[in-house]
Amino acid sequence: MKITFLGTGVAIPQPNRVQSGMIIEVDSKPILFDCGGGVLNRIFESNYDHTDIDTIVLSHLHLDHVADVLCLIKANWLCDKTDVTIYGPKGTQQWISGLLEIYDYMQGKVDISVTEVAAGEMFTPDGVSCKITCASGVHSVPSLGYRIESGGATVVYSGDTEPCDPIMNLCDDDGAGVDVLVHECSFPIGFEVTNHTTPDMLAGYMDEHGLKNTVDRLYLTHLYPHMQRHEGESVELLQQYFKGGARVASDLLEIEV
Repeated sequence: MKITFLGTGVAIPQPNRVQSGMIIEVDSKPILFDCGGGVLNRIFESNYDHTDIDTIVLSHLHLDHVADVLCLIKANWLCDKTDVTIYGPKGTQQWISGLLEIYDYMQGKVDISVTEVAAGEMFTPDGVSCKITCASGVHSVPSLGYRIESGGATVVYSGDTEPCDPIMNLCDDDGAGVDVLVHECSFPIGFEVTNHTTPDMLAGYMDEHGLKNTVDRLYLTHLYPHMQRHEGESVELLQQYFKGGARVASDLLEIEV
């Protein structure tokens, strides 16, 4: 598998970070996880063509994770690609149907298939040999994290959440552990927040639950502007909990798994 971070930021604009989105390539097929504002342009700037993407997996329906979904669908339609499959939490069908009611000129022009998934469920997108398992995060709206397994490699994507048992259980399924954990880290050390994660919240959770040997590499994403100039201290704190180290992700960063 290969991960391409498209957007590592949030709803507040900041230099060099657009809103949330990343591609996980499985069997040469790009699967898009979240698609916030600016992600469509990041796809253009990456090694992918937007028409390569026919599968989108959403963690939740906040704008900074879904704002460019319809933009991507329209861009594909303008290039004669009309089919897309969207996986997401309960409410995804109602959300996309509501958008199409507003932009009725697209009704009947695109073929959108929606599959709503829930914690504990597993699915496999068409055209790939992988297993994706869902777990609930702790956020202000229903939010899912995902464990993606293919060819002996494993990635966990937290979505938006506090550190919590369901997401971390994805990292230790049957004791197998994971190669890469992509976890949100919205605010710096010591920042008081709920529904999101800070480096010390994550470090404390890892320490309390003895998860040091569960995850190889950690990549931090979903950074608010408050994290600027605090990236180094965040990585320094978290390095000790991950065998392969910790790193702050950046837009258009590519890693092999």
